[in-house]
Parts: sequence; structure tokens; C-alpha cells
Amino acid sequence: MTAPTTPTPAPAQTDDTSDAPTGRAPGGALHGPVIAWFDEHARDLPWRRSEAGPWGVMVSEFMLQQTPVNRVLPVYEQWLIRWPRPADLAKEPPGEAVRAWGRLGYPRRALRLHGAAVAITERHGGDVPTEHAQLLALPGIGEYTAAAVASFAYGQRHAVLDTNVRRVLARAVTGMQYPPNATTAAERRLARELLPEDERTASRWAAASMELGALICTAKNEACHRCPIAARCAWQLAGKPEHDGPPRRGQTYAGTDRQVRGRLLAVLREAVTPVPQSILDRVWDEPVQRARALDGLVSDGLVEPLPGGLYRLPLT
Repeated sequence: MTAPTTPTPAPAQTDDTSDAPTGRAPGGALHGPVIAWFDEHARDLPWRRSEAGPWGVMVSEFMLQQTPVNRVLPVYEQWLIRWPRPADLAKEPPGEAVRAWGRLGYPRRALRLHGAAVAITERHGGDVPTEHAQLLALPGIGEYTAAAVASFAYGQRHAVLDTNVRRVLARAVTGMQYPPNATTAAERRLARELLPEDERTASRWAAASMELGALICTAKNEACHRCPIAARCAWQLAGKPEHDGPPRRGQTYAGTDRQVRGRLLAVLREAVTPVPQSILDRVWDEPVQRARALDGLVSDGLVEPLPGGLYRLPLT
């Protein structure tokens, strides 16, 4: 979800038909127009600047998962001011990462980022590792994040498949309005087949295709008239057939355990001392759901119970 911080690469390849999927437009027909569009229209985001460094890229990748850019920006900037290097975060209790995470949602990401910072400090001298395998071995980092950091921070050649990229490939290459609900082996294979051979061009393609999905090839109200590859888009050429697969999953929040968990954490983030159960009981009227949400937070390591019915953010 970020762009590389490496220098501007050589022009995109336009003749890499050898790795193109059979019966599909060659990747080179897509690379050049999309990268040229990105060079002109990419958003100026802090994690795309050279001063962000690999740690800034990693922080952004954790924060941007299922969270819009406008919500991430203020938290990201404060985070990097407070913890400019992994070792700075590693010295703090994990509860401080949860506190600083604020209202970004899915706060287990904060614990995972803290765990990654500790591992980077202990295993790699405080520097975000350069190798994909080393990134993947860090706690809390999966295939997507490892590929994204290797590509965007170090300019390496990896298939970076987030929701935006998957939607672009589904439409432009396979002619479907939406990709499957969960990433498939076929999508991963296609993404690898479409990668430019040159490392720097590949990393630029990863960032550019992601930005195209975020700004132009959006889930709703797509701006095909502004798309640099509209004339080559299989979905557009097919008349933009409507999705006929499983229903798209919508996300709800109001009244869910996620909402209750968020309210409980909000109280604990604001507290400087442990919070009694009686205070937490005020955040939600339904006692069974409230207890379930609190138990879930404890089980996830986001809240630490203390004797006497007190609770706090975790110290260890």
C-alpha cells in the first residue's frame, strides 16, 4: 500500500511477452502506461518519501491494512516522531503500542508491529532486514507485508497482492469485476507472471498498480474514463459484466463485538493507572457481550487483568 523509496527506475519494459499468461494481454502492455500514470498522479504520502526509510514503509504497511489513508496519516506521523527506529519501539511495553494505535482499528496489528520491532532489534541490530525470507520470519509478518516491504523499501522484485492490485488484475487481465473473496493460487501465479523482469521496474509496477486500484479502478464508481489501460482492460472490452460469484462480504461495525472492544480499549488507552471493572462496565449496557469482548481482549494479549478486578494495557 505504499510506493518504493528507491530512486526512479529505468523505463518500464514493453516487450516482456515471454512471461505473459497464454491468451492474455502481455504484461508489458500494462506496465508502461500504468507506471507512466503513476509517475504523474501518485499521491505524495510520507511513507513514499526517501526519509521514511524501510522502518517507515513497514509501519505504514501495518497501519494501512483494512484502514483508509486519511485515518492512518496522523497516527503514522506521530508514531514515527515517537519511535523513529525499531529499537525505540522495542524498548517500550507493548501496551504503549496499543495506546498509540488510537482508533485505527484491529489493534492486534499494534502488538504484531511491536513484536516485529523487538525481533528486528534482537536479530538484525535494529535495521529492517533486506531479505524477503528474513522479513517473512519476523513475528506478525505474512507474505503480503514481507513482499511489500522488500519491494517498496528495497526495490526488489516481488508480487505484491493487496485488495487494490487484485481488483486491477481481475478486471484488466481476467475480465472479472471483482477478484475472489480470498486470494487464490491462480491470482498469485498471475501476479508473478505479470511481473517485469527488471527489479526496479517490478517494484514500480507494484506501487503503480496498487495506486491505480486505490484511485481509479475502485470497488465502486470506477473512473474508467481516466484509466491509462482502459483500452486494454478485459473487463471493459467485455462490456463490464457484473459480478456473478459469491456475494461480496460487507463489513458491519455498529453493535458488534468489535465496537464493544473498541470502547473498552478507548477507556484503557486514556487511563494512566489500572482501571476497575466498574468503570469498564459503563461502556456497554449488555453484560454478556461486554464480558465476551473483554475476555477476547485479554485472550488476544491486548488487555492485562490484575488482582482486585483491575485491568490495564499490557506491560509484557
